[in-house]
Amino acid sequence: MKQSHSIGPRTVRSTTVLAVKHKGRTAIGADGQVTFDETVMKGTAYKLRELADGKVVVGFAGGVADALTLFDRFEEKLKAYPRDLRRPAVELAKDWRLDRALRRLEALLIAVTRKELILISGQGDVIEADDDILAIGSGAPYATAAARALVRHNKDMDAEQIVRESLQIAAEICVYTNENIQVISP
Repeated sequence: MKQSHSIGPRTVRSTTVLAVKHKGRTAIGADGQVTFDETVMKGTAYKLRELADGKVVVGFAGGVADALTLFDRFEEKLKAYPRDLRRPAVELAKDWRLDRALRRLEALLIAVTRKELILISGQGDVIEADDDILAIGSGAPYATAAARALVRHNKDMDAEQIVRESLQIAAEICVYTNENIQVISP
């Protein structure tokens, strides 16, 4: 059985980001809820960002300012290594782990292209899932389970539909995930 990866939060508990590769296409989606401690502060946040002229889409779970800093750093790495997603991801993970200022950033990232999806963490993780499903944030286990079931048992759905439906299911279970869902296919 192939394994998928849901990286649980260290301190990241207030969102759900899911990426799926299915039928040769990828899609990434996120909910729009922003929480502060036990309070919902906003319901319409955008947690996805297109980089490299739309060829790469990155989603984050964690602090917004931290994620924006990481997006900028990742975009620099994508410019330096434009032909591959793995190399910029590894370079970002190295910087994130070794740089004193970056080391304090609290976020997780999932980056996708048309053909690849990679999870990047500040612990130096660069993970490609065996079954082409990656999720981060508090709703990650729910979104992962839903996506796996939909991939296995609903052959008519495409990657974007699977991501949207899986995030909807996560929103019904996870109090830190809402139904304001954004999905992008690079």
